[in-house]
Parts: sequence; C-alpha cells; structure tokens
Amino acid sequence: MAVYSMTGYAGASSEASPTAPAVTVEARSVNGRFLDLALRLPDEMRGLEPTLRELLTATFKRGKIELRVSTGRESEGTLPAPTSEQLNRLSYQQSAIQGWMPQARALSVNEVLQWCRGGSAAQPLDEPTLMAARLCVEGLREARGREGARLVAMLLDRVARLRELAAQAAPLVPAVVQRQQTRFLERWNEALATVQAAAAVPAQSLHERAMGEAAAYAIRIDVAEELSRLGSHLDEIERLLHAGGELGKRLEFLIQELQREANTLGSKSAALELTTVSVEMKVAIEQMREQVQNLE
Repeated sequence: MAVYSMTGYAGASSEASPTAPAVTVEARSVNGRFLDLALRLPDEMRGLEPTLRELLTATFKRGKIELRVSTGRESEGTLPAPTSEQLNRLSYQQSAIQGWMPQARALSVNEVLQWCRGGSAAQPLDEPTLMAARLCVEGLREARGREGARLVAMLLDRVARLRELAAQAAPLVPAVVQRQQTRFLERWNEALATVQAAAAVPAQSLHERAMGEAAAYAIRIDVAEELSRLGSHLDEIERLLHAGGELGKRLEFLIQELQREANTLGSKSAALELTTVSVEMKVAIEQMREQVQNLE
C-alpha cells in the first residue's frame, strides 16, 4: 500500500467552446492534523461546492487543501455582448413584472449584462468544472504519492543510520560501565580509608557496602535497556513504512518514543563516546520528526 504525503500541487483545465469558456481547477495541499478544506469558487459555481467537498473528502484523509476554480471570463476585459433574443426576453419579462408591480424599478445596463452573461454560460460550466476537478484531484493524489515515496526513502535511510549508531553504542556499554564502576570504587575506597582511620569501623562491612553502592551505580548508568527499546521502535517504524497506508499519526507517536530513549541515553551517559552517539541520534530523530509531520 502506498504512503502519501500531505504536500502537493496539481492543476487541470477543461477545453473552451463557443458557448463556454475554459475552466481551470488548481489544488494545493500542505500538512495539517486533520482534513481542512478551503474552496475558492466564482459566485456562479457556489452550487458545486457540496459536490467538490465530497470529492475531496472521499480522496484525502488529512491535510490542509485549497481548491481554486477560475474561468476564462475572469480574464476578459469586457462582458460579452448580449444577443437580441436575450434582450427581447428580458424586455418582455420586465414589462410583465411592471404590469403587475408598477413600483418595480427598471433593470440597469449592468444588470442586463450580468443577466445575459449568467443566462448564457452558467449552466454549461457545471460539467466541465466537475470534469476538471476530478482530473485535478487525481493529479494531486499522484503528486502526494510521489512525495510520500520520497519521504519513505528518507525515513528508511534515517532508520538505518539510527541502527548504525545503536550498533556503535552497544559494544561500548559494558566497558563504560566497568570503567565507571572502577573509578567509583577507587573514590569510595579513598573515602573509606579516611573514615576508617577516624573511627573503628569493620573493614568487611565497609567493603560490602562499597560493592553494593558500586553495583547500584552501574545499574544507573547502564543504557542497554534504552538501546533495546530503541531497536524495537525502529523495527516497528520500518514495518509501518513497508506496510504503507495512513500511518502519519502512528509514526509521530513512535518518533516521540525514539526521542525519549535518545534523551535517556544522553542523560545516563558516563562517557564521551556515548554522549556523541546520543547527540547524533537526536539529530537523526529530529530530521525524522520533521518529515513524518508531512505524512497522511
């Protein structure tokens, strides 16, 4: 199943005819938590808004989408000249209305032109508009799919990088723990020598306490558990990316878990080598977080 980005652009146009101008439909999409639609339609096409919304809702699940419809009329400098048939019909209707309603005012020149313009072209534009809208929506879906494929490739690359960093850190853990434990015991023994000289304390009791404290310290700085959980999260992210579908929100949660493990690794790090690995992990995870926000 494909993975779709929430970022994309597409456009489509219908062909102009002697009785109807060309209709152009453009759609732009950016990331958003939910599906947020904004339609920009000419007044004469407001009746198509429910149909266009239904088309977008059936195709997309997330993202802020703006769909704009424009016609060739909007670029014309003047209104089309009314035909004699239109003028005769308007004149007859106006006379009939004023016969029944003498207080009704006469139509202005602008109103006559608007009526002639709307009456001759409004109806034929519905089908061309919907046809162009369907092509545009399909083009936007394909554009989001291409962008989604690029994002998946990037995320898989970052997953591989995090695995490399985890593999670098894993062999360091036992040596770091042992080294820090030895240092702890050395400092502890120095302190004990001073205490034992000042007070009569059994050497065996002090030694046992020192070993207990050293073991507790080793547990506090051991990051093997964090590396194990990080590997599990990476396995799940990789599985979701290969499975495809609507996975943006699930990946956002897993990225948060990755950030938590990397932060813990950095806070428990007792050696420069592990600190460096933690910093590089945080950089890779942040890059993933930014891109995951664009996935549907």
